[in-house]
Amino acid sequence: MNHLEMEMGKFELFMVILIVSGYGFVDSLRMDYYFMMNCPFAEGIVKNIVNRHLQADPTLAAALVRMHFHDCFVQGCDASVLIDSTKDNTAEKDSPANLSLRGYEIIDEVKEQLEIQCPRVVSCADILAMAARDAVFFAGGPVYDIPKGRKDGTRSRIEDTINLPPPTLNSSELIRLFGQRGFTAQEMVALSGAHTLGVARCSSFKHRLSNFDSTHDVDPSLDTQFAQTLSKRCTSDKSEQAFDTTKDTFDNDYYNALQRNTGVLFSDQTLYNNPRTRGIVNAYAFNQAVFFLDFQQAMLKMGLLDVKEGSKGEVRANCRIIN
Repeated sequence: MNHLEMEMGKFELFMVILIVSGYGFVDSLRMDYYFMMNCPFAEGIVKNIVNRHLQADPTLAAALVRMHFHDCFVQGCDASVLIDSTKDNTAEKDSPANLSLRGYEIIDEVKEQLEIQCPRVVSCADILAMAARDAVFFAGGPVYDIPKGRKDGTRSRIEDTINLPPPTLNSSELIRLFGQRGFTAQEMVALSGAHTLGVARCSSFKHRLSNFDSTHDVDPSLDTQFAQTLSKRCTSDKSEQAFDTTKDTFDNDYYNALQRNTGVLFSDQTLYNNPRTRGIVNAYAFNQAVFFLDFQQAMLKMGLLDVKEGSKGEVRANCRIIN
């Protein structure tokens, strides 16, 4: 490691400490929570299992980040998205918006290992939050830490997923929806940068293509050649298109794609079309370090949404089943 790399490493560590110290956490959440709870290997177990799965299938990085977002935006970060449906209740994971979620087996494996090491200590909500953080890191993204101590929720209902933003929203609607959850427009654009990982299914963007709707022309915000590419790609609703050219690497290429009018989802491209958010997109496209810093701050904030404390939650023995 040369001198410049060492100095950059020191800077990144300083920024993590600065970011973490700048938030007033929920009372029961602490960075050293599992050391205090006599489960010091909790984070290492999460990191090792996530790393092993990502080495076998790099696309799971996007899956874990997406699952964490879909969890936090519905009833808060309480692992409600992990609960299985029963004959008496259709859970969040069976909502149309969640049917394409992947990576449940990673959370299950982590939980099984932690139940051996520290029975009923590490919550599924914390496992999911840590797994998403580690997925970002192993995909080449920023290093950041999160406070731990979340409890698991005891409610998971399909009707609650109405709070998830659909891919048809424009920038103003996204600003309003994220604003209701306490996020600024800048934080919304930073969180959208998670689409630097992964793919979108054709069902999410086919309405932008004329060959799927004879009453409309191609979305004018789409680059003409890219629209043709998408049309050829969409052989079925389950056909997939990468959000950017580096789908398994966490970088700022997503914002470069928006500048080229090759945003896959309407809700992506609208960030560049709206003057209110275009400057933020340009800033992130120009400077990846700025994007990384703002992304980790926004993720830290998202991980604190409606955290369950004390008797308001539990630590599940099985992440798929309420105790």
